[in-house]
Amino acid sequence: MNIKKIIIYIIIFLFIFNGVIIYSLQDRNQLKLNVVEINDITQTLVNQWEELDNNNLPKFQYGSDYVVVDNNGKLIKATRRGLNEDINSAISNKDTIVDIKSDNKVLGKLIIYNNTSELWQSYRNSLIIFTISIITLTAILSISYVIYIDKFIFRPFRMLQNFARHVAEGNLDIPLEMDKGNLFGAFTESFDLMRVELGKAREYERIANQSKKELVASLSHDIKTPVSSIKAVSEVLYTKSNNENEKNQLEIINAKADQINNLITNMFNATLEEMHELNVNATECSSEILLGLIKNADYNNQITMTKIPECIILADVLRLSQVIDNVVNNSYKYAGTSIDVVMQIKEDYLEVTFKDFGLGVSDDELPLLFNKYYRAKNSSGKSGAGLGLYISKYLMNKMSGDINCQKSDNGFIVILKIFIP
Repeated sequence: MNIKKIIIYIIIFLFIFNGVIIYSLQDRNQLKLNVVEINDITQTLVNQWEELDNNNLPKFQYGSDYVVVDNNGKLIKATRRGLNEDINSAISNKDTIVDIKSDNKVLGKLIIYNNTSELWQSYRNSLIIFTISIITLTAILSISYVIYIDKFIFRPFRMLQNFARHVAEGNLDIPLEMDKGNLFGAFTESFDLMRVELGKAREYERIANQSKKELVASLSHDIKTPVSSIKAVSEVLYTKSNNENEKNQLEIINAKADQINNLITNMFNATLEEMHELNVNATECSSEILLGLIKNADYNNQITMTKIPECIILADVLRLSQVIDNVVNNSYKYAGTSIDVVMQIKEDYLEVTFKDFGLGVSDDELPLLFNKYYRAKNSSGKSGAGLGLYISKYLMNKMSGDINCQKSDNGFIVILKIFIP
């Protein structure tokens, strides 16, 4: 609805309302009787005075109501009931009192009824009915307009608000539904088109990220092959060489190959974990497998190990090997000391404690060590991506276990909690 039309309708309504009020409140005095009418009535009454009881009172075009009384104030006749039938009542009501004379002799009194109060009562009732009608009509129009505003303005905006909340929450599959007669049709349609385009953009981004992760995983896997070849060749040359200098160089090559291999493994595992493809198949096995896993990780022969408690553990041997390799490699890289390994059963877990005698990390860094890509301050100048402990935590949790780090007075401690079923 055009706003100009609404204003015009309101102005017309106000004019009509004010006009009716002014008309209703104008002076409503009784209709004035002229002298001719009074004389006519009086003369007729004089002529019929003797037989007035038997005759009807004379009627005139003015339609005035009146009462006829004798000189003693006794009622002779009235045009209708309910009029003032005595002089005192007539005076109180401000009725017109006229003497009925014949040959200068007063026969009685003519009391012409003053109907002002009845007229006011009638007009007041009419005004009340009119006012109630106006208020009712105004209320109906107001309610209708409020319903109109709510349906065609507020309701679309509420729907738009809910739509915006769904979009903010990432629910792009819920369309923005609008009525065909909506005033904001083009406006809301643009928002729904935005939803569709956002959905397409999200899908394109997902495909691009998936392709990127698949590429990283593929390249990581492909690089491991030549690194393994380099490591194998260096080991063969090391066994055949009798020159100490050459052996030292070959050991360096072998160590660097191990570092490259560890970095590639971490990157490969992190990519697979984001793709939800880092599978962990935990099965029941003997705790004695830990002896071989720890010895394989101890390529510098720096580990001193206590006796392994005999029990059944829940583990994926390949993934547990990755975790132990990472813990031992970190100790070699950052501490460079011997490592004490202590195993004991506590409640439902076999706890394997790795303790080195390096500087470790500060207390405020301990809670951050398992965050993705986080590297402690002591890692400066050393290779790494900050993924080893993050992946180790993920793998241990998948095997119903856990991994924790502690700081001791003379070193650093890593505890593996392996679940005992």
